[in-house]
Amino acid sequence: MTGSPHALTTNSRSAPLGIGAALPRFAWRTPEGTEQDAYQIEVTSGAAFILVENRTATELVWQSGIVSGAKPFGIAYGGAALLARTRYLWRVRVFQDGLASDWSEPAAFETGVLAPDHLTARWISAPPKGPDDRHALYFKKEISLPAPVVRGRAYTSALGWYRLFVNREDITGQELVPRWTPFDEQVEYQVYDVTDAFGEGTNVIGMLVGDGRYRGTLGYGMQDTRYGDRIGVLGEIVLDLADGTRRTVTTDGTWNVGRGRIRTADPVFGEHVDLRIEAGVWLEPGATLEEQTQAVPLPPHDRVLIAEDVERVRETGRRSGSVRTAPSGAQIIDFGQNFTGVAALTLRGTPGSTVTIRYGEVLTPGGALDTAHLIPKKKGKRKGKEQAAKGERFQRDVVILDGTATEYCPSLTMRGFRYVSVEGADPLGPEDAIGIVMSSDIEQSARFESSDPRLEQLWSNAMWSLRSNFLDTPTDCPTRERSGWTGDIQVFGPTAVQLVDCGAYLRRYLANLAVEQYDDGRVPPFIPSERSAALGRHPMEYVATSTGWGDVSVMLPWTMYTYLGDEQVLHAQYDSAKKWVDHLAARATGRKGLARRFGRRYGRHERYIVDSGFHLGEWLRPGEGSTWAKSFLFPPAVVATAYFAHSAALLARIARVLGRKADGEHYEDLHRRATGAWRTAFVRKDGARIGEDKQDDYVRALAFGLLPVHQRQAATDRLVELIEAAGDHLGTGFLSTPMLLPALVEAGRADVALRLLFQTTSPSWLAQIEQGATTIWEQWEGYDKDGNARDSHNHYAFGSVVRFLHEYVAGLAPAAPGYREILFAPVVGHGPGGRGPQSAGVEISTPYGIASSRWHHASDGEVRLDIRVPAGATGIVRLGGEERRVPAGEHTFTALVHFP
Repeated sequence: MTGSPHALTTNSRSAPLGIGAALPRFAWRTPEGTEQDAYQIEVTSGAAFILVENRTATELVWQSGIVSGAKPFGIAYGGAALLARTRYLWRVRVFQDGLASDWSEPAAFETGVLAPDHLTARWISAPPKGPDDRHALYFKKEISLPAPVVRGRAYTSALGWYRLFVNREDITGQELVPRWTPFDEQVEYQVYDVTDAFGEGTNVIGMLVGDGRYRGTLGYGMQDTRYGDRIGVLGEIVLDLADGTRRTVTTDGTWNVGRGRIRTADPVFGEHVDLRIEAGVWLEPGATLEEQTQAVPLPPHDRVLIAEDVERVRETGRRSGSVRTAPSGAQIIDFGQNFTGVAALTLRGTPGSTVTIRYGEVLTPGGALDTAHLIPKKKGKRKGKEQAAKGERFQRDVVILDGTATEYCPSLTMRGFRYVSVEGADPLGPEDAIGIVMSSDIEQSARFESSDPRLEQLWSNAMWSLRSNFLDTPTDCPTRERSGWTGDIQVFGPTAVQLVDCGAYLRRYLANLAVEQYDDGRVPPFIPSERSAALGRHPMEYVATSTGWGDVSVMLPWTMYTYLGDEQVLHAQYDSAKKWVDHLAARATGRKGLARRFGRRYGRHERYIVDSGFHLGEWLRPGEGSTWAKSFLFPPAVVATAYFAHSAALLARIARVLGRKADGEHYEDLHRRATGAWRTAFVRKDGARIGEDKQDDYVRALAFGLLPVHQRQAATDRLVELIEAAGDHLGTGFLSTPMLLPALVEAGRADVALRLLFQTTSPSWLAQIEQGATTIWEQWEGYDKDGNARDSHNHYAFGSVVRFLHEYVAGLAPAAPGYREILFAPVVGHGPGGRGPQSAGVEISTPYGIASSRWHHASDGEVRLDIRVPAGATGIVRLGGEERRVPAGEHTFTALVHFP
């Protein structure tokens, strides 16, 4: 066997620094052409792997032995307990039919503190000045070292977003840390290699902290101080010196704190910066901060420190822009793409003059920057004034100039935007404006191509919306509330896990969910929940009963198992998923809601119908807008009960995967009973009428398998009737849109699915493309009849159609968990009027390696399909009415295919 394993990762990351897991998990890619049937792993605490005969027992901390298994991922460390703050190397070799590959190149990982009491640092802040003090804080500590540093590590965190400096070197850079977690319970710390930043003699350590997610503005109502009104920092810097000694520096009362160039920094309302204050002078030895005083410890709190397990939010790209002048005189910069990040601007003007910089997704019909569509409207004169004031400050930076040409780039905030408005500065040229794209730095894992550029643009729009919203938690939009709505990631999850390598990212989201889930099983509508002991109950707590949203606790782990083969996430989230389904069962048997209380009764089925509590329902159907009031008065039981049945079925499958036989039987029985109740209460005319007789009623019925075989055709026919009655337009909202096109194909109506996909008038995906969209919109109708923008223009929920592009248009889908078996079954055909693609293809990085599917219309009726099956996987090909199984490798097929 030639070659060796490569692309080694630990806990889904390459060479992570500061992992907190006691049992890290390893993954690799097998050599090209190798069908792994066994593997062997070695882990050492030494500086390198050495010959076996010379190795000491202390250097080799684990040797797995030769273990049978085809999975090159999810392999848990099985050796002695790992030491805290220690660097380890590991390597792997694989076997095929008894033959061993070469050993891989070693990969490194380093443990973090592993236990909270391993850190002796204290949280520090400035002496309190009152709840209205919103200044950014600058912390400073000078130390003297008698010798050079041979190894240095900084373990740092903050209540707020922070930056770490050593001797004017910006260690953190453009990263937004720490990640948003339930701050009452836990906060992340970061680990930095600072070996080269320190030197012999005097050194200056600095930390700058702004409001961040801790004290900053959060949520639809734009409220601040959700977790507390005092920001602060924590740090422990461990320096091993060339003379054999160790120096440890911790945050305590010996640090100085004051103000500096950045006066205030809020995630939504932006920065206020005075460029007349030199950027790095405070980091000079002996320099004094403005209003300098000694730092003070923050009051004790029960929150615990947790290690990072996800790549940070940082700069992931740059964009150039064009500049023009609006009728108001403001300079408008157009970056040509809606994205999340900030702009680096070279500003010139009179010393002491003020420049106002505003960010937005769209322009008004008159060419001015428009953010009014993103500001929630409030009733009442006082509340209206408050919102107007917030709108004035929304996504805005205020900069005082020093009279020189100075590049200004916000560092403790983020924006969702395509356009930037600049007022008060001298004229800008294109070279003076750079768009800094920011996102969680997770690797792209899919590529899509098509002969129809509109489909490629649609795919691109979904990818940009993912990047824009995969920040420190999966958010609904990067402009307005920026909250981690559960329903959005529930529906987008199957698309997200194909587009990017987001296993670790979504595991963090689900871990946060488990921390914040209510004891009775309810799930907050967004994670983190934005509630804390400081504020008491959150006003959105009543939404925690909403099905389709809370079901993320069951559906997202199953999605990750299906696409990533991640069985560990099923273990980790099982109790959370079980609590949610048990909550639905209790709600169904408890007090009945208004919608059912005065209706017909269904005997024994009544106790399995979920008709109490608040449910958002099929959110944002075309033209429907918000349905808060209707859902409050009349809970959509047809939706809620369908999700109850579906989540019970998924939980039964999860229980069987985990070997929990009794639970599997219990939840399968619950699924059957809930399904029977749903059929009895909501299905009429043998499937030809369901629920409210909306498109989504039939989509859920088909996608969730809630109908008996003899009713499916009638339900399909009625769904098609509703679509055709709407002029071949969809009528679904957030919950059912991801399932609409797949349900039609699986029901034998691929022709209708293609007509919907290629529809060019609103509501449709391509209508947004026709109007110049570069991201996915929150509502199907992104503008009103007068050309004014509506709601967010950067929501990924409706971008879940990308799953259809991958799995049906290009034809590549998992047929067994983790793509152990891969289904290649492209829906080959033309849309209405022959406007469909002549070719399509997708390439996906699966846990087993790269898989691809590409087809093109070679001649009249003949289609050529080229596929790639990665080593360790098996392909199932369906083309031209035939099915065959193929082994790993590259294969080509041709068939005569009817084009509708």
